[in-house]
Amino acid sequence: MLLVDSGSSPDARLNLAVEEHVFRQKPTDEDVLLFYVNAPSVIIGRNQNTIEEIAPHVVAERGIEVVRRISGGGAVYHDLGNLNFSFMTADVAGRFSRYDQFTRPVIDVLRDLGVPAVLGGRNDILVGGRKISGNAQFANGHRMFSHGTLLVHSNLDDVTAALQPRPGKVESKGIQSIRSRVANIQDFLAEPLSVAELRARISERIFGTRDPSDIQTLALDADDWQRVHELVARKYASWNWNYGENPACNVQRVHRFAVGEVDLRIDIRRGRISTIRIFGDFMGREDVSEIEDRLADLPYQRAAVTNALADLDLSAYFGTIAHEEFVNLVCP
Repeated sequence: MLLVDSGSSPDARLNLAVEEHVFRQKPTDEDVLLFYVNAPSVIIGRNQNTIEEIAPHVVAERGIEVVRRISGGGAVYHDLGNLNFSFMTADVAGRFSRYDQFTRPVIDVLRDLGVPAVLGGRNDILVGGRKISGNAQFANGHRMFSHGTLLVHSNLDDVTAALQPRPGKVESKGIQSIRSRVANIQDFLAEPLSVAELRARISERIFGTRDPSDIQTLALDADDWQRVHELVARKYASWNWNYGENPACNVQRVHRFAVGEVDLRIDIRRGRISTIRIFGDFMGREDVSEIEDRLADLPYQRAAVTNALADLDLSAYFGTIAHEEFVNLVCP
């Protein structure tokens, strides 16, 4: 097995691009292991609807990056207290969906530390029924990878807040996450454990040493890094990939203001507002169809909605209601 020498950037967009580049563009007959640690970010599964998975106001206020990955499965939270691992190997018959083959060395290390970890659920590592690791896989017919998270000492308040969408009915064909009780590995240890130490222990389990100079590596050269950065710009840093790839969905948002109830029905296609209808028992002078027309075909994005309505006196349509209150309802 080769260990990828990918540097130490905490940029989730860059690290996911490195993973995809190595997987697709660095052909090798050997198995490959990649570690990375990301700054606060929510990583969305390939077939998920981003708006069903995140609390937009939380990720915006806390500076949490939202990035879609190429593997399926549910949304997970990363931060500097979380270790990510990715095993790349040949896509042989019967290997895909066998998470035990990839999580075994990780579980062995955890048990050596005194943490009674088990593989449970669809693809999780659990301790006492609480999730400390989520895993997902991707295959292209020749190669596959199985990657996972390890919550060492993550900010669990951010985990809960960022992955808790605001109330509202969303109907889509996206694959929704199964919400689980999460825990940090540190919660089950008497002594502190760093992300670096856990990584070193896993390396030792797999390679027989934790000394990087004794481990055969897969290095990235200048051409590799250029292609990685191009992939970031083209894909992982783009709104189209992270939000525009959302499955079509219908969103209903309802709130009772002092002026009456406002009921929004929003049809979203490829991350844009296809149509929006405004219902309710409010009383305004102007026809709300002007607002509906303004919002049609916009990205379903708070900034776009705010800008589109900036010059409108919403009191003419609803009575006394603040722009921010209405924008919060449309795109929380």
